[in-house]
Amino acid sequence: MNRTMRTVVVVVIAFVMAGVASYAVYRAVERIPVREVEVAKVEVVVAGTGVPVGTLLTKNHVKLVGWPSSSPVPGAFSSIDAVVGRAAIATLAENEPITETKVAPREAGAGLPPTIPPGMRAMSVKVNEVIGVAGFVVPGTRVDVLATVKDDKDTITRTVVSNVLVLAAGTRYDQDAPRKDGKPIPTTVVTVVVTPPDAERISLASTEGKVMLALRNPMDTEPTDTQGVRLANLRGSPAPPPVEKNVKGVKRVVPAQPPPPPPAAPPPYMVEAIRGAKRSTEEVKK
Repeated sequence: MNRTMRTVVVVVIAFVMAGVASYAVYRAVERIPVREVEVAKVEVVVAGTGVPVGTLLTKNHVKLVGWPSSSPVPGAFSSIDAVVGRAAIATLAENEPITETKVAPREAGAGLPPTIPPGMRAMSVKVNEVIGVAGFVVPGTRVDVLATVKDDKDTITRTVVSNVLVLAAGTRYDQDAPRKDGKPIPTTVVTVVVTPPDAERISLASTEGKVMLALRNPMDTEPTDTQGVRLANLRGSPAPPPVEKNVKGVKRVVPAQPPPPPPAAPPPYMVEAIRGAKRSTEEVKK
């Protein structure tokens, strides 16, 4: 047997021995029993499937799962019966823990009413493509409510309520779907959630004038504080003098302040000329 054959035989024997050894180790590891680390768990109620806002929860919507007791969920439920019959006031994702802040009281019913925060009121505003910002006023967005009304002999537009949450567009009050796809919702009615005094302002504005909606950036939470604009301001005319009432109810017109004097004309340009022993000053005309 020459040297080449001996080398080939040695390599083949080495491969065979390595394969046998690997298989033996694999079988030995496979026979080792699996050891599970015991983790303390508590049962938590989670959503069994995606649940839209306003849905009345049943046993088909929820399930119990084990949750590590070292990381408890504040306000979570440990019994399915504790959440059945209560409406979801927020959209629930699959396997999301259900807490007290995401469901309404048992007697609140289902649909839109449970989603109204305590102390607030839901109010509908009639809109069109222009008023509704081309359909982009969707549930979950925030708007300013502007009113255009006639004031004595003039017309004024002013923001009457700012940073208002849109609760529903038409009959849709699911806030997650419009946020995900970003598509407009053509509708003729927009429902906003406001305080009772703001509801009165919007009602009076829609009755006595015309209401418009201005879409806001959701990250912009500063209130809108403006003095409004009058038709006379747009025409360049001075604002009318204010009208006051005395004790007897007789109107007294307070004269407007006189306009400021026009600015003084700039001094003329003067040039001093020296011709020999003579010196003269001349005005340069523009």
